[in-house]
Amino acid sequence: MIPLSCPTIGKEEILEVTKVLKTGWLGMGIKTKEFEEAVKTYIGAKYAIAVNTCTSALHLSLVAAGIGYGDEVIVPSLTYVATVMAIIQAGAIPVFADVEESTLNLSIEDVTKKITSKTKAIIPVHFTGQPCKMEELLYIGSKYNIRIIEDAAHAFGSLYKGKKIGSFGDIACFSFDPVKLITCGEGGMIVTNDEEIADKAKLKRNLGINKETYIRYKEDENSPLYYVVTNGFRYQLSDINAAIGLAQIKKVEKFIRRRQEIVKKYDFEFKNYEEIKLLYRDYDSTAFLYYVIRIPNRDQMIAYLKTQEIIAGVHYY
Repeated sequence: MIPLSCPTIGKEEILEVTKVLKTGWLGMGIKTKEFEEAVKTYIGAKYAIAVNTCTSALHLSLVAAGIGYGDEVIVPSLTYVATVMAIIQAGAIPVFADVEESTLNLSIEDVTKKITSKTKAIIPVHFTGQPCKMEELLYIGSKYNIRIIEDAAHAFGSLYKGKKIGSFGDIACFSFDPVKLITCGEGGMIVTNDEEIADKAKLKRNLGINKETYIRYKEDENSPLYYVVTNGFRYQLSDINAAIGLAQIKKVEKFIRRRQEIVKKYDFEFKNYEEIKLLYRDYDSTAFLYYVIRIPNRDQMIAYLKTQEIIAGVHYY
């Protein structure tokens, strides 16, 4: 059976995890910091804050940006439920905007229709890794004083006008779960150039405690005291997960090139079938996560493919 998705794990990941297990320190520590530095360097952003999932990253970003009860957040009507759950968890109200037929990304035209005096953020989702129209979105954000918080769960390594997603916007949130371009097993990352957002996110991911456990017991052993200075969450990434990510990020460009090759091949084979509608794809700039087509007999096709030992799915309902 050909699975829908399968992580590419090699001896390098096993070696990195083994090193962590031998240290006896399994929680958030030096490996998590190394992974943050690796992501920050790769993306080209000033700050990277590792968390346990991309859902946590989205929630934490909203909270750090001061978005909460009564605020409205515009979100695409086609996305994973986690994008919307993060908004609800922050106490805000999700407002659905339509998506473009050509990319299934957020429609700028519909976004402008949904903006009200209560709109405090827009969460574009880079569907399948194809970047949204960030220039237009950032202009809207600047014009109306609205935060642009990118759900970049699909888009680690994707480029927009030659710049990596996460390097030039307000806030971007990445996912490293088992089906993503690179994986930590489970994991997420907030990337930003905003120092205030970064500081708040770091503090709130660790229950509002002003000094992380690793710092108290490994880097500053003479001062184990800490203070809870704000409310927060239990969103840390463990060193075990970070170790997997450190091995994976060294392979990211190889993964991207291989996915681009596969997408080009599929598109070439399918382009002459009238029943199959292909999405617009920027082959050289997109770190493709999923290969999505539109067909009139979707459910029947999924059932047929299964008889041929090929798994297909729907992203998203």
